[in-house]
Amino acid sequence: MSKLFTYSINTSKTEEFININSLLRKAIKESGIESGTAIIFSPHTTAGITINENSDPDVVRDILVNLDRVFPIVGDYMHIEGNSHAHIKTSLMGSSANVIVHEGSPLLGIWQGVYFCEFDGPRSRKVHIKLIEG
Repeated sequence: MSKLFTYSINTSKTEEFININSLLRKAIKESGIESGTAIIFSPHTTAGITINENSDPDVVRDILVNLDRVFPIVGDYMHIEGNSHAHIKTSLMGSSANVIVHEGSPLLGIWQGVYFCEFDGPRSRKVHIKLIEG
């Protein structure tokens, strides 16, 4: 059995990480799946998904600052829309993450959070969470 959940996310900044652990937990609870896999997917080319520390907000800040240092908004890009930096950052972060579901909960480390990574906001976005039993 599998179930798909789609959630809307409204980002408020040009670049930000939004902790979506609560959406993952909500999808798991609503699915009724006790054991399996959660696939978290961003259907956007300028917004990704990553798992990283959710305890110290300086970690997210450090990631964003250093991504901007390597891939600044203004750079030697040819893409006419002017958001190549966002496409590159999304490619590095990836568009999805897998999380084990065990005893009805995401099997994340104590300090881990699942983040929706906005690199071209603010925008109205979607995130898909597919839960697969087994």
